[in-house]
Amino acid sequence: MKKYNLYQVDAFTKNRLEGNPAGVITNADGLSDCQMQQLARELNNSETAFICKSTTNEADFRVRFFTPTAEVPICGHATIGAHYANAVEHNLESQTIKQETQVGILPIDIVKDKDDYKIIMTQGNISVAKPLETQYVNQIITALGLSKEDLNVRAPIAIASTGHSKVMICIRDNNTLNELQPNLELLKAISEHINCNGFYVFTLNAEAQPLIHGRMFAPISGISEDPVTGNANGPLGAYLVKYDLVKTNDFFFEFEIIQGEKINRPGKMIVQVDIVNNEPVKVKIIGNATIAFQSEIYL
Repeated sequence: MKKYNLYQVDAFTKNRLEGNPAGVITNADGLSDCQMQQLARELNNSETAFICKSTTNEADFRVRFFTPTAEVPICGHATIGAHYANAVEHNLESQTIKQETQVGILPIDIVKDKDDYKIIMTQGNISVAKPLETQYVNQIITALGLSKEDLNVRAPIAIASTGHSKVMICIRDNNTLNELQPNLELLKAISEHINCNGFYVFTLNAEAQPLIHGRMFAPISGISEDPVTGNANGPLGAYLVKYDLVKTNDFFFEFEIIQGEKINRPGKMIVQVDIVNNEPVKVKIIGNATIAFQSEIYL
């Protein structure tokens, strides 16, 4: 048997038991696909990250991501968690690491500050789709228990992605956001039709910070509600620029989000969007993390 280093990392927070928990195995070479899936199921976080040797000389290492039920191409909070645990384990200095994933090789900036770290994740290729067809909009509204009057009329319901797509749904007030009790079975069925695993419901608070309060539901991936979601808020930044929903300086836009309040796991992140000719061209998310616990497992 081999000893594997196991961490549970709370991402997008410095307070243990808040933010978004991710499992991390920092020395995953030797684990089979089946064992990775079993470990993700055992830890039962929304995602668990496995750091492995890269399959290419162009990357420093490969990271694979598993929900309790399936492998996914990329994950924001588990990327933050994986690189935080790896930096702590190896006492890294500030540097840029090239991470191989299913959506390509992505640069991850490790920023050391005294004895701690923050992680900057450059996300994958940006895609912001046209508004969803009326039939799907109506189904999503029904599944979320919303009315059309609850929606922000300036913000179309549309799919956005920086590697792992989410449906963007902007509503008018935080009370409605916090009272949502979605029909998860209906959301699963809609996901299968539109080929998108998550539904990000948010408010846009143009006169205050944080700019965004959000909740994210991905039941088709076994995630009833995700506390703080890098692969929702990154694409959200691209969506806000694409649909001209925020004021920018024409080349850069930065904002803060808070998520997880309703389920008592609040966390924050910074999202940065590079803009060229009024189009989003690059998205970064910036987050803190803390190790909730660490252990060893022999398999």
